Amino acid sequence: MDAMEEELKCPVCGSLFKEPIILPCSHNVCLACARNIIVQTPEGETPPQNRCSSDYDYLDMDKMSMYSETDSGYGSYTPCLKSPNGVRVFPPALVHRHCSITCPLCHRSVSLEERGLRGLQRNRLLEAIVSRYQQSRTASVKCQLCDRNPVDATVMCEQCDVFYCAPCQQRCHPSRGPLAKHRLLPPAPAQAGTASARRQASCVDHEAENYGMYCVSCKTPVCYQCLEEGKHGKHDVKPLAAMWKQHKCQLSQALNGVSDKAKEAKEFLVQLKNLLQQIQENGVEFEACLVAQCDSLIEALIRQKAKLLTKVTKEKESKLKTVKDQITHCTMKLRQTTGMMEFCLEVIKENDPSGFLQISDALIKRVLVSQEQWVKGALEPKVCPEFALTVNTDPLMQSILQLDFTQNKAETSTVLPAPLLQLEKCCMRNNSATLAWRITTVQALLVEGYVLELDDGNSGSYREVYVGKETICTVDGLHFNSSYNARVKAYNSAGVGAYSKVVVLKTSDVAWFTFDPTSAHRDIVLSNENQTVTCNSYDDRVVLGTAAFSKGVHYWELSVDRYDNHPDPAFGVARINTMKDMMLGKDDKAWAMYVDNNRSWFMHNNSHTNRAEGGITKGSTVGILLDLTKHTLTFFINKQHHGPVAFENLEGVFMPAVSLNRNVQVTLITGLEVPKSIM
Repeated sequence: MDAMEEELKCPVCGSLFKEPIILPCSHNVCLACARNIIVQTPEGETPPQNRCSSDYDYLDMDKMSMYSETDSGYGSYTPCLKSPNGVRVFPPALVHRHCSITCPLCHRSVSLEERGLRGLQRNRLLEAIVSRYQQSRTASVKCQLCDRNPVDATVMCEQCDVFYCAPCQQRCHPSRGPLAKHRLLPPAPAQAGTASARRQASCVDHEAENYGMYCVSCKTPVCYQCLEEGKHGKHDVKPLAAMWKQHKCQLSQALNGVSDKAKEAKEFLVQLKNLLQQIQENGVEFEACLVAQCDSLIEALIRQKAKLLTKVTKEKESKLKTVKDQITHCTMKLRQTTGMMEFCLEVIKENDPSGFLQISDALIKRVLVSQEQWVKGALEPKVCPEFALTVNTDPLMQSILQLDFTQNKAETSTVLPAPLLQLEKCCMRNNSATLAWRITTVQALLVEGYVLELDDGNSGSYREVYVGKETICTVDGLHFNSSYNARVKAYNSAGVGAYSKVVVLKTSDVAWFTFDPTSAHRDIVLSNENQTVTCNSYDDRVVLGTAAFSKGVHYWELSVDRYDNHPDPAFGVARINTMKDMMLGKDDKAWAMYVDNNRSWFMHNNSHTNRAEGGITKGSTVGILLDLTKHTLTFFINKQHHGPVAFENLEGVFMPAVSLNRNVQVTLITGLEVPKSIM
């Protein structure tokens, strides 16, 4: 659709203007449409322009016949009609009415004088433009300079009043020299002979008179008879031709400014179209890059999956080999023992006393030796069926779920402030640190979360220990007798802000801890604020401490409160995932000493070593020294070394551990410094 066509359509009927008239607000409507939108009220009522829009709604009134320029003032009732633009029409009553008209565009209402619509000027210029526009759509104009077979004209010179095709325009009317100032327009049939078709408009009040002057005050053309009647006697009146040229000049100057803006708009449209193409190309490239990155992550995960499966296979094969070897060994020993038992039974059946006595001593020794081969633990599996391999996929899954695009920092000019650590709310307890912070400026509204970082306790590199929206955080599991540096920063979708000032945190010199009810076997019974432990079962059950050690030297003791029927409790350290339903040290996740009233053994992975004389009774104390500087574990009974160094080459994280049954009760004693005699 031609861009100018919307300017040539009536806002009421939606069609091209027919006999357009100019409303006082400078908008135009068709004369017939103007008759349809007149509002009439009985004389004495509030005029429409002085009433609020709720007093009446002319869109809901029924249509009656309207006053035309030749009406006698009386009309008859007609059905309600609606224009193509949805504007209803309005009737006059049979009584004398006040008439007004409301502009359908700006909704400004004005009262009509006695002349009614005849008092409004007809827009002959707009009517002529509509006429030319209609002709331009139905006919073509031929070039006036072609010698033979004229072709369609492409331009028309406004000054020369000649139509040119493209070749003739380049040859006869080039855009250079004096002709450069000529205005070339698209050809329209109505432009041919427009000068001869023009006729001067006549005055509305004096139809025999043509307009010759222009009243600046009223902004309307007038004739000389209007001036003689004195209607514009005190107004500023100027010659019509002079004002015509002046206003044409003003409109041309205004058009130059609009033309510049239109040119900029066209260039901007070209820029936007180029932007569309760039976005399309960059989108395809970015999608391909994203797919490649995700495929790379998937391939890395598949490779890591293969490595983990290899480790599981090795662990499975190792356990199977251990069990098979134990089956072979046990089968051989059982065959030997069974054969010896059958032989001894046959010997006992014999009735030759002298012959029996010749071999009885040797047989008795063989039986005793065979009995010693079946010591405690020989009939217990060396490995457990569970696999001591755990894969924590939660952080990776969280990272995958949080995988998102990061906004380019260049796209934001807002800098997040550094959080302020609230030292009065920061505190240390044992090997736990609590930190609090805040942002005092209004920019806190821009913060989406915070990142808390701690170093490794040796002034090493920082690591993230908390990411979230909270402004307080407690960090557990720090090393004892260590100093940590902590800092915090804010972040949002645009990036991260500056770090806060660094605060130094000092953990406790010695370890204070209790037994952990959350990880203990269900048969374990804790009391005395989780410092005293016993058991409901005759079988050994394991309980761990709440502390975890990975560096430093640590010493704690256990006091034997009750010791009945000579049980053999076990004391030592373990990983957090050690088996809880068997004696401590039977799996490869625990290192322990089990002891009765006479002797003790060290045990790890169901291997019993270093039998030592000396046991425990009620009131005894068992001390455990975990030296992660030397990577050793040593035991003490009643403050005295018990046996050699139990275990060496200890690496990783260890938790205090005890296993016992219902015949034993012990109390944990922590916060102890390493005795000088031990050092």
